Amino acid sequence: MSGHSKWATTKHQKAAKDAKRGKLFAKLIKNVEVAARTGGGDPDGNPTLYDAIQKAKKSSVPNENIDRAVKRGSGAEAGGADYQSMTYEGYGPNGVALMIECLTDNRNRAATDVRVAVTRNGGTMADPGSVAYLFSRKGVVVVPKDQDGTAVDEDELTLAVLDAGAEDVNDLGEAFEVVSEPTDMVAVRSAVVDGGWEYDSADANFVPATSIELDVEGARKVFKLIDAIEDLDDVQNVYSNADIPDAVVAQLEEE
Repeated sequence: MSGHSKWATTKHQKAAKDAKRGKLFAKLIKNVEVAARTGGGDPDGNPTLYDAIQKAKKSSVPNENIDRAVKRGSGAEAGGADYQSMTYEGYGPNGVALMIECLTDNRNRAATDVRVAVTRNGGTMADPGSVAYLFSRKGVVVVPKDQDGTAVDEDELTLAVLDAGAEDVNDLGEAFEVVSEPTDMVAVRSAVVDGGWEYDSADANFVPATSIELDVEGARKVFKLIDAIEDLDDVQNVYSNADIPDAVVAQLEEE
């Protein structure tokens, strides 16, 4: 889930360790395949594919699986599916807004599964456009603070990425989040690499313009809903405008 950045970072760290690793792998592989189909199988000439591959590698997806996905997507190997990109909008408990991105080879199945997951877990579906205006599409590059035992200097990072077109650098706790226009994301990512830093991910995300602060009970309900949506095979990303205070995050992590 993307919403409150610190919680997103926490979930990212847990995702690599929990029982959903196989499902996470499948979603990352699907992303690689679609990127290869859309822009070709050469990551040097296809920035979207390059970032999809890097993200899969960061999550320990085997190189063999990644290579096969690139071949399927580019047509070098048979067996690729005709995935379509779909976005659904909804509301969760406490009026939290949701943007749900899917990659699916069956639009009817995806729509039905999303609707069932949302309505059974305290949410409601929304008409197209009724939630989207609360979000902007932004390029987001996540840079871990710990770079092989050396801490990233925030001022140095900020100077490097601002020259490349970044709009903001946010402190996530264990990482920095560099925000830009989607068209500037590749330049920002390159500035990070040229500065000698590694990055965890570079994605075009939905970033909320305003947020809704939740208490422990509200956060628990929203996370239950988002977990149910994220567990669907067709769902790639879930974004929300939930703002979870650090104290609430800490309490939930203890449960």
